[in-house]
Amino acid sequence: MESTTFGAALVETCVSAAVAAPSIHNTQPWRFGLDPETATFEVRADPERGLRHADPTGRALLLSVGACVFNLRVALTHFGRPPVTRLLPSPDDPGLLATVRPAGFPAELTAGQGEERRVDLYEAIWRRHSSRFPFTSRPLPAAVRDELAAVALAEGASLRFSEEVDTTRMLRLTAEAERRNRLDAHRAAEGRHWVHRELEPAPDAGLPRTALGPQDARERLPLRDFTAQRHPERLIARPFEDAPVIAALTTDHDRRIDWLRAGQALERVWLVATAHGVRASVLHQPVEWADLRDALADACDGTAHPQLLMRLGYGPEGPATPRRTPGREQW
Repeated sequence: MESTTFGAALVETCVSAAVAAPSIHNTQPWRFGLDPETATFEVRADPERGLRHADPTGRALLLSVGACVFNLRVALTHFGRPPVTRLLPSPDDPGLLATVRPAGFPAELTAGQGEERRVDLYEAIWRRHSSRFPFTSRPLPAAVRDELAAVALAEGASLRFSEEVDTTRMLRLTAEAERRNRLDAHRAAEGRHWVHRELEPAPDAGLPRTALGPQDARERLPLRDFTAQRHPERLIARPFEDAPVIAALTTDHDRRIDWLRAGQALERVWLVATAHGVRASVLHQPVEWADLRDALADACDGTAHPQLLMRLGYGPEGPATPRRTPGREQW
């Protein structure tokens, strides 16, 4: 696409794409700034939207921000502005998580920058939704698995499919985490807080009940019960796929910058999957407990740091969840 004048409309469009990213409990924990002289986007966390009990270290918050940064990169590329991205660019300003600006191309582009230009993922941003519904038995082709693993690696993370890890053990760890989350009063209340209540104006964040999906009638696939209540009238049980495809997203290190990289990898994987018609949802519960996260690391290769699990397959798209309007509250 030809270069476009960088005006207010383009800024708003790019931010709209950024906030379409996935975030834990759909909290959308990000804020933006813009340097008008250099057209540099500054991305920060919104700590008021963090999860004090489920995410005390802020790791999931930074994963969410990383996903938002990747969408911003895709949008700029789509509009003919290949981005230069810097993570944690200022040691004197630790709250500044990333800067993203149009390159003074072509001279400013370096190896590794603009990799997302290989495929225009912009359209997939608007179609990507979490699908917490049963998938079909259609297998995920090896070529698709290989491509998803490759794009995760390009972002500094690894996507490890069930051929490399013990799927049964991973699901068992997830089930144990889900059990603990239901029994922990603080975590249960925190989860319910982000589920929309009936007969109230629809919030611009969090999850409508239609997005929660059913529970697995065979109790093999432990999707998160955000209400922390297994009432049949609230979460109907249905049989899920017999052989779920589970992949672990991991990083070699476990620093703030690795969490941001993992978030970018998550969104790149998810958008490429969406472009292939593959649905996805996240199993984050086992990494919310230190001992279970350690056990999950052992189920990988014992050296990598698991950031989350992804469930991938073919099935319903999943409903859209609300998004905050790009406006003053995010700037």
